[in-house]
Amino acid sequence: MKVSPPPWKNPREFLCRAAPEEPVALFCPARLHETALRFRQGFPGLVTYAVKANPDPAVLGCLGAAGLSAFDVASPWEMRHLRAIVPDAVLHYNNPVRTAGEIAEAVRLGVASYAVDCPGELARLAALVPARGTEVAVRFKLPLRGAAYDFGSKFGATPEQAAVLLREVARLGFAPALAFHPGTQCHDAGVWSGYVAAAAGIAREAGVEIARLNVGGGFASHRLEAQPPALEDVFGAIDSAVARGFGRARPALLCEPGRGLVGDAFSLLTRVRALRPDGAVFLNEGIYGGLSEHLVIGPIDRVVSCAPDGRRRRGRLRPRVVFGPTCDSLDRLPEPLLLPEDLAEGDYLLFHGLGAYSTVLATRFNGYGVQRSETVVSLEC
Repeated sequence: MKVSPPPWKNPREFLCRAAPEEPVALFCPARLHETALRFRQGFPGLVTYAVKANPDPAVLGCLGAAGLSAFDVASPWEMRHLRAIVPDAVLHYNNPVRTAGEIAEAVRLGVASYAVDCPGELARLAALVPARGTEVAVRFKLPLRGAAYDFGSKFGATPEQAAVLLREVARLGFAPALAFHPGTQCHDAGVWSGYVAAAAGIAREAGVEIARLNVGGGFASHRLEAQPPALEDVFGAIDSAVARGFGRARPALLCEPGRGLVGDAFSLLTRVRALRPDGAVFLNEGIYGGLSEHLVIGPIDRVVSCAPDGRRRRGRLRPRVVFGPTCDSLDRLPEPLLLPEDLAEGDYLLFHGLGAYSTVLATRFNGYGVQRSETVVSLEC
């Protein structure tokens, strides 16, 4: 029988005892469980997890133990991977573009809900998916801004197109639903309110009473120290908007957070490989690894600097250019980081809030990139 080693007390204990040369993802199950509970207690509907954000078996197992029974999957690989860890999970297949072979695999694996955003995709589903007992959500888009980046350029029908599709979904005998996604790392609760109001209008235009409204992901994780996510404000805005828009025809609600659930459950431990006379820092991790999202949604300022013996570096902060370890000169963070003047070679930088889209996007370019994960009781140093 394989016995798992006990978790480390915190990042400081790990770096002092293990002295890792490679970047390491530090996972705190207690933090993930806490955030899952926050969603389950605050969101007025079913909470699912977007597996794409971090498919680590420890994450999926922890969420199953925390009471999540349904998951958002984007591919047959994610379905099979999830089934091996949470066998009874309800699968929501919300990637709107699928091949016939992928649909057949989804039917075999018992997918309960699909999303579509154009007539061709709906026709492909109708040819392969039994209508009885299956939910089909029409995904729509709006020109609303408030996220780090939105998904409307790739997915989503216009409200006018969505009304036509929704009528066809109902005619085909599927359980009709609507879905939207406000875009990743969205702090503006008003974006959800606008989308919910539009959903109510689409349902009225179609003459269809929808079974469910999927309000998407987009819930922000804590990237900037001064901007902690106001999740409860978003939950309240959604609830109020649904009451106003749908009245007695209120549909069941569903959300599919990925980043918002798992982001704060991991910290990325990196090490300073070299310092240049101009103050530039070379780390053992960069944009081809666990820091790749700095390029698309901006920096994280929740960074702790520690000496190899675990002491916090507390020198005056100054902006420093940060390079990754590869031979590519593009491997640098797009903006300088505020790091202490007494930073030294061999020190560690701990980036908090990197549980989503970090390990899963890491490459092995030049042989670098985070590949190792360790469990800690607490992420506080």
